[in-house]
Amino acid sequence: MKKIFTTIILIINSLILFSQKSDAVLIGHVLDRETQEHLPFVSIAIKDTNIGTVSDETGHFYLPNVPEGKHIILASYMGYEVEEIEIMAKRNTVTEVNFEIRRNTIVLDEVVVSANRTATSRREAPTLVNVMTPKVFENTNSCNLGQALNYQSGLRVETNCQNCGFQQVRINGLEGHYSQILIDSRPVVGSLAGVYGIEQIPTNMIERIEVIRGGGSALFGASAIGGIINIITKEPTVNTFTVSNNTSLIGGKAWDNNTTINASMVSRNHRAGGYVFGTVRNRQEFDANNDGYSEIGRLKGSTVGLHSYYLISTKSKISLEYHYTNEYRRGGDSIDLKPHEVNVAEMVEHDIHSGNIKYDFLSKDEKHRVSLYSSIQNVGRDSYYGTGKDPNAYGKTSELVWVTGGQYSVSFNKFLFMPAQLMTGIEYTYNTLHDEMLGYNRIINQNINIVGAFLQNEWKNKTLSILIGARLDKHNLINNVIFSPRVNVRYTPIELISLRASYSSGFRAPQAFDEDLHITAVGGGVSLIQLSPDLRPEYSHSISGSADFRKTFNRTKVELLVEGFYTTINDVFILQEIEIDENGNIILERRNGSGAFVGGINSELKCSFPYNIGMQIGYTYQQSRYKEPEVWSENPDLEPQKRMFRTPDHYGFLTFDYTLRDKFIVALSGTYTGNMLVQHFAGYVETDEEIITPSFIDMNLKLSYDFDLSGSVILQLSGGVQNIFNSYQTDFDYGMDRDAGFIYGTSLPRTYFLGVKIKM
Repeated sequence: MKKIFTTIILIINSLILFSQKSDAVLIGHVLDRETQEHLPFVSIAIKDTNIGTVSDETGHFYLPNVPEGKHIILASYMGYEVEEIEIMAKRNTVTEVNFEIRRNTIVLDEVVVSANRTATSRREAPTLVNVMTPKVFENTNSCNLGQALNYQSGLRVETNCQNCGFQQVRINGLEGHYSQILIDSRPVVGSLAGVYGIEQIPTNMIERIEVIRGGGSALFGASAIGGIINIITKEPTVNTFTVSNNTSLIGGKAWDNNTTINASMVSRNHRAGGYVFGTVRNRQEFDANNDGYSEIGRLKGSTVGLHSYYLISTKSKISLEYHYTNEYRRGGDSIDLKPHEVNVAEMVEHDIHSGNIKYDFLSKDEKHRVSLYSSIQNVGRDSYYGTGKDPNAYGKTSELVWVTGGQYSVSFNKFLFMPAQLMTGIEYTYNTLHDEMLGYNRIINQNINIVGAFLQNEWKNKTLSILIGARLDKHNLINNVIFSPRVNVRYTPIELISLRASYSSGFRAPQAFDEDLHITAVGGGVSLIQLSPDLRPEYSHSISGSADFRKTFNRTKVELLVEGFYTTINDVFILQEIEIDENGNIILERRNGSGAFVGGINSELKCSFPYNIGMQIGYTYQQSRYKEPEVWSENPDLEPQKRMFRTPDHYGFLTFDYTLRDKFIVALSGTYTGNMLVQHFAGYVETDEEIITPSFIDMNLKLSYDFDLSGSVILQLSGGVQNIFNSYQTDFDYGMDRDAGFIYGTSLPRTYFLGVKIKM
């Protein structure tokens, strides 16, 4: 770990040793429009270039090296609206630009990249993109990606195993393997890292999360049937240092300690910079029913990483991101003993190296853009999934994912009938995985090669956007070339209303290792999943339509969004129990079913009130069904089931925050999960059964206060309660014969937490 930190610091120092001769100079200040107070550390940038700076502690800024000509200057600051001012820069001339920016307690408009693989205003994007910012992470006390994703319409995070704590995120009701996690717009999270991936990404490395619901294969390739989650990592903008600690007491029994550190360094002329982040987490196991077996497993993890950039010129930039994660998790009984010395144990230890490098170029006339990129992830995993003190249940898995490609776009003042942007690109994905579990006679060698090419054109003005695009993918596990089309339309008849409609298709290959090949302890044995020799790819078609209303009433801003969605999947993958082997293990087979569909309505209300009050409410109604009843158990008393398991028809979220004098914050948040149908495998119970769960309301309260220790040092103290009403599952199985996958509802019982943070 020390060597990694040293290497990162050396890289940053080498980048910031750079200077450039000045052409023109901008000076100015930034004020809060209401209080007329100067605002420090506001980002000042020239639109469509790599040139920028930040205001100092007094709210003033100085920006040299401004090219001659007309420019739009942007001022952006968390919690405030983005302001634009047009200026004319002249050689050897100092131009004064002063901003007064308006506070905004919720994010209503921002720049996103997931809609069309290039930066665009969310309001003018052809497809609906939802954004989560660090403010949401702070107010909901979310330390990792898995905790944060609960606070977005159409998304729901669930825990699937009492032993190892395997989690997945569902988008519009579809299981986790139907959605694609991107890091800086690259699909570099492989099938192995995806099993536990959403808990392994700390929020202190995230600048924002962009979410697109519905098929995304036309842009991002395979496995984007349900949607995409694009993690945009933090990039340095100012010299800062932050260290924090959050300590939680889970259910009055188990401690969860999370310590983070963040530092950024930027050269004086902002031509180079680096952002360093690290986190260390230690969580004790939690036993909800005092039977000696964990419902929440033990976890020890650490992450360290770097995001740096270097401006080759005012219109070209190279960026580098790297992070390393080590994580150990263990569940079952007698966790201090070795795994093969206990009745039930699930243990995994990951070493994950991830990184990407990107080169961006913008032509002098700002019409041509080129982006070249390469991303890599290397994962090593040692594991134990066993029962009955089995010495042969150890396993070893390794995976390498490499994604490389490039894209080119050109803007036209008029192409046929409107201004347009044409984009094309190619992408190559290589994925190799080797998995050995000799005790279960399971050896998997998986090699995936995908060559993709995409082309799209977007006609756009402030009133209308029409995007037509398609992607071709050649997947080595599928005989034919996959064609994934996409059509998106945005119509803004008046400034208050935006209407959108979209169609997209997607696919998922029948690869041998995926999230649901996770092994679960059941009834004193384990459940193992194998593939049918006749397994065919899944194909999907998604349509959606939405209406987005925005209005300012005096000093209150309101955004109301209503979206209808429908996705149909052909040859859907299902799991069916086929036998119990000689060792008592349940053998499940992944087969093709007749098909499935999900459809429903997402709604979201955002309000920014006077006196620094913000509120968001999201609600989803949906149905997730198989087209024909599917058999999942050999129990003759269970009828074939059309309803998808673990998918409630109703769920939603709430966030509310009030800031007093920029120091004291009261944040209330919560989620609602309606009842759902879950499987309960035989073991503790005599036969397989289906259970209708109760509904859950998980409410959280956080209080924080900032103390000014000096002009540039702030101490923040915080505390609160998660799951105030202790809305938590009460019917867990007991003992070694339990079904570890019989877990549903909220992820934590009532939990108290305290936090401290120092910001410089």
